[in-house]
Amino acid sequence: DLLGFKYDNRTEPFQGASGATHPVLAEAVTQFQALAYKELLPADGPVRTQVMGLPTPEKTQQATRVKDFMNYEIMEKMKEYEPEFDQMLFNLPLAGSAFKKVYYDDMEQRAVSKFVPADDLIVPYTATSLDDAEAIIHRVKISENDLRKQQVAGFYRDIDLGKPTAGESDIEKKERELEGTTKSKEEDVYTILECHVDLDLEGFEDPDPETGEPSGIKIPYIVTLEEGSREILSIKRNYEVGDPLKKKIQYFVHFKFLPGLGFYGFGLIHMIGGLSRTATSALRQLLDAGTLSNLPAGFKQRGIRIRDDAQSIQPGEFRDVDAPGGNLRDSFMMLPFKEPSQTLLSLMGVVVNAGQRFASIADLQVGDGNQQAAVGTTVALLERGSRTMSAIHKRIYSALKNEFRIMARVFKLYLPQEYPYDVVGGQRMIKQQDFDDRVDILPVADPNIFSQTQRISLAQTELQLAQSNPQIHNLYQAYRNMYEALGVKNIDSVLIKPMQPTPKDPALEHIDALGSKPFQAFPGQDHRSHITAHLNFMATNMARNNPMVMASLEKNIFEHISLMAQEQVELEFKDEMQQLQMMQMQAQQNPQMAQQIQMQVMQMTQKIEARKAQLVADMMEEFMKEEQKITSQFDNDPIAKLRSRELDLRAQENARKEKEANERMDLDKMKAMMNQSNQEEKLEQNEELAKLRADTSIEKTILGKTLPSSDSMMPNVAIMRKG
Repeated sequence: DLLGFKYDNRTEPFQGASGATHPVLAEAVTQFQALAYKELLPADGPVRTQVMGLPTPEKTQQATRVKDFMNYEIMEKMKEYEPEFDQMLFNLPLAGSAFKKVYYDDMEQRAVSKFVPADDLIVPYTATSLDDAEAIIHRVKISENDLRKQQVAGFYRDIDLGKPTAGESDIEKKERELEGTTKSKEEDVYTILECHVDLDLEGFEDPDPETGEPSGIKIPYIVTLEEGSREILSIKRNYEVGDPLKKKIQYFVHFKFLPGLGFYGFGLIHMIGGLSRTATSALRQLLDAGTLSNLPAGFKQRGIRIRDDAQSIQPGEFRDVDAPGGNLRDSFMMLPFKEPSQTLLSLMGVVVNAGQRFASIADLQVGDGNQQAAVGTTVALLERGSRTMSAIHKRIYSALKNEFRIMARVFKLYLPQEYPYDVVGGQRMIKQQDFDDRVDILPVADPNIFSQTQRISLAQTELQLAQSNPQIHNLYQAYRNMYEALGVKNIDSVLIKPMQPTPKDPALEHIDALGSKPFQAFPGQDHRSHITAHLNFMATNMARNNPMVMASLEKNIFEHISLMAQEQVELEFKDEMQQLQMMQMQAQQNPQMAQQIQMQVMQMTQKIEARKAQLVADMMEEFMKEEQKITSQFDNDPIAKLRSRELDLRAQENARKEKEANERMDLDKMKAMMNQSNQEEKLEQNEELAKLRADTSIEKTILGKTLPSSDSMMPNVAIMRKG
């Protein structure tokens, strides 16, 4: 009734009074369901995987196979998964608790995941979770024909159960009433009670590991019986064969909206149901007041007797009144109906805002805000209005993780050793052994991000920070994250992937230097030839007139010098380096000798680094001589000197401009941070001021209605005139 599915045809306080229901609760439930469904069940599938331990190519391929197969099964083969998950997300905010049951269906010959309402799952009063519940009873509705199939297949005992009983709970009756459906008397539906309990059955006792005698410990079983006849249909063990601890196998997953005081969680009906009823009552009073104000009613004169005085006056009705004759104007009297109360309207607004704020449905419309505001302000506003939703999203994420792990266990038990399956564009293969402990199965959704608006804001903030200092950021990845947040599919066709540096000959490196493209030295190259080629190119006017080209060439020369020194050290200290690796392995195997070995490793490393530094110094001296020799011909050229002086001045000017730009950028950042802080403070002040104004307005209105007027408070004074 709180959702407004049923419209009340009210006769009080008058016939046709408003039966509307305020949609604050329905809006909260619908928006939560829409947001959660989109984020938790994307079109590509809800499962992702990660490798446990050190990643290897074999583990990575295994994780990819598991992810692809589970997404294929959920989105293509398990036809019931999407509608059942959708229904569960709608039921969850109402009831506060919802359940999923994951098991292997013999009739479907595959894994299934069914939604179980909270009223169909019975647990002991003292239970706090599914894992510590001593008994779990699942009420299952099954048709007579499907039950007979199970009996013929040997899943249940083939016994006569009689005709099914037509019992129906109050909750089921209310659900049918809201759906607008009528139960047929010819429905042959049995109610099966599937009991997950611990029992000590005679003849199947748990043996003591030392004596072999019955230990008296109860072990897990699944007992299935028909509710009407109380006949037991099956008794099956509920633990893995060979498990010495005989741990209970869990088939159910508990989804909680908010944590409750016990086993079950709280929903929006528990938390804002009172606000919804109050808003509905206020809305109906306002509508009724408007109806009475627009359709006036009253009395009309006709004698002294009033007809139908036992019935209430309806809007627009003028009832006959028997009274003495008189003026026509005096023959009518309007009932004093008032306009809808502004106080009641304000109070209803306060109630609705409180409900929306609690349910986090007062969404921030980014387009309506200040477009020049810092992105951090937008992110802060989103986070402030979505804390409740973030916590709920994390609870659902945890429950989904348990559901996927139970599903992986079902696949591991019932899949063949190798299972090929067809997908669009080819065929794939999954192995039964892929579902082991080396791969962890997780929901693809991020538990910290629960809406596309938040995802876009965070990606935009990341991109702005990367653009502010591109030297220490990966701009390509920042742009890619932004496109992914926007939901762009073919990102590679829009965003050009940067090419990784590859070994090149000196001529190609000169071309890259002129084009301001990156290039670098690689081990194994002819370093001296590269250095000589670069020095000769640096002597040309084309290179000398371009400081950026000169800087990139000198940088590459230094890289070649470092690699030459490294390769020379590796040749000279070949035996020492092998000994160094062996010592490091010994330190890992023998922790007691680790400190002593670490000292030896440090000494040897210092010796190698000292030799490398000496080689670099010698090579740098040789390089400076060669550079001086090649470029000396330009030292006495006056034109070259003027050009060099011009380049120096230009470099100084560029350095000055760069410094000013950096200072200006720092100032802009500081202003942006101050503006953001001021906006947040202003926002908090506006919220407090708005709340204070609303409270003051309500108090003034109430006081105005309760206090007498100033005229009525003045004493009656009689003025006596003389004479």
